[in-house]
Amino acid sequence: MDTAGLERAYFGRRPDVGDPKQLVAFGSGGHRGSSLRDSFNEAHVLAITQAVCDYRHRDGASGPLYMGKDTHALSALAQDTALEVLTANGVETVIHQRGGVTPTPVVSWFILAHNRCRKQRLADGIVLTPCDGAPEEGGVRYDSPNGGPIPKHLARWIDARANELLRRGNAGVRRPLRSGPVETAPARHADFVLPYVTDLRDIIDMESIRGAGIELAVDALGAHHYWELIGAAYHLLVRTRLVNPWVRYDLALVGDEDSHRYGIVTPSAGLMNPNHYLALALRYLLLHRPRWPAGAAAGKTLASSSLIDRVAGKLGRRLSEVPMGFEWLVPGLLEGSSCFAADGPGGATFLRRGGAVWTTDWDGIVMGLLAAEMTARIGRDLGEECRALTAELGDPQFAHLVAAATPDEKASLEKLAPEAVEATTLAGERIALKITRAPGNDAPIGGLKVVSRSGWFAALPSRTEDTYEIYAESFQGVEHLEAIVTDAQRIVGAALAWRR
Repeated sequence: MDTAGLERAYFGRRPDVGDPKQLVAFGSGGHRGSSLRDSFNEAHVLAITQAVCDYRHRDGASGPLYMGKDTHALSALAQDTALEVLTANGVETVIHQRGGVTPTPVVSWFILAHNRCRKQRLADGIVLTPCDGAPEEGGVRYDSPNGGPIPKHLARWIDARANELLRRGNAGVRRPLRSGPVETAPARHADFVLPYVTDLRDIIDMESIRGAGIELAVDALGAHHYWELIGAAYHLLVRTRLVNPWVRYDLALVGDEDSHRYGIVTPSAGLMNPNHYLALALRYLLLHRPRWPAGAAAGKTLASSSLIDRVAGKLGRRLSEVPMGFEWLVPGLLEGSSCFAADGPGGATFLRRGGAVWTTDWDGIVMGLLAAEMTARIGRDLGEECRALTAELGDPQFAHLVAAATPDEKASLEKLAPEAVEATTLAGERIALKITRAPGNDAPIGGLKVVSRSGWFAALPSRTEDTYEIYAESFQGVEHLEAIVTDAQRIVGAALAWRR
């Protein structure tokens, strides 16, 4: 990758405000793009950061802002830009010492730790990350004082304000007066590693991992320094450097650049199916967290696997299914009305061992450590455990794809009513549910979900592209899954024609 070219484009190119693809597209997960496509340049970060400052001023926010960044090449450049604007706006900003990277869930943890028992000077945060974006991409997201992604209506406010600034050539952006060479704006530096690592014993049974002598191989991309300290602090066998692929470890863990996502690798299964692991993790937690509130639900977004539903039902635990987006899972975690929160196959978090909130964002670090705890406590390979689970409750096949849609079709899909679906069967089975409002909180899902006895699909319009996304799952194998996807496109097409 040409990092020098990315940097030149970041500072040297300006977005064409007449091109919608070069404007800010700020959602609950923030904005992302590439300087090479003129969708993530200095101008975007200036506008977004000023919009966040304006929102904070409007909201009366006066507490510190915790800022993290991942290992993407554009993240460090974007952090320097954002710090300039935050400093000029008088925002007390806290970053990791020595310019280190900070996983996204750690920012959530620090916000919640600061705000615990407070009613004034509440903290919030910014993370410079495109999440699972390509190496040439950059991103910026805003975390509210609840530690998680902001609701869509607040994201729309920041989006509108940032684009207003962008169209005015960023004339309303405040920056420090400069004389001489450009310098990084000052910020308060703090250790973002040790406090988080020290607190891990409150959510994970670290003693069981140590006592079992579990040997972990970890490829954590942006969080090696966290895993090294985890190994040292808890006397665990953690290998993070030059992991030998020919050595047989008890468990291998992988993470992405901002420690949102994770992968679990076992000797018997290789890379575990993420939906299988989520369901297995939920079952284990419900059986091994006796201090959790008995009435707390298993929370999930509507495109998460129904294997979670089956585990919750088997153990008599209430299920709370909410619209797509982790922001919908945040209230339940904060209130303790949800003990577990899964957002699709890739991300999850859960409560502390005593039942209090841990983070209000995906936490790939604790999901990886949970796999080590499960291996230690259960005493056998998690791949074998998963095979036993799916033999009992079913082995789902999952698909995620996109289909073309015009802006008018996307708008119609977002407002679709259940009666627009005239179909009575899905892949040969009777349709049991047609959902446009989430069962867990009765909020509009902004699309459609259709459920049969052994499968389902959800269709949701893309916010930034002329497409809609299809999520589908089948408990009857790959051919049945393909039939669900085919029927999904037919059902959505017919429903949109019905609206016209």
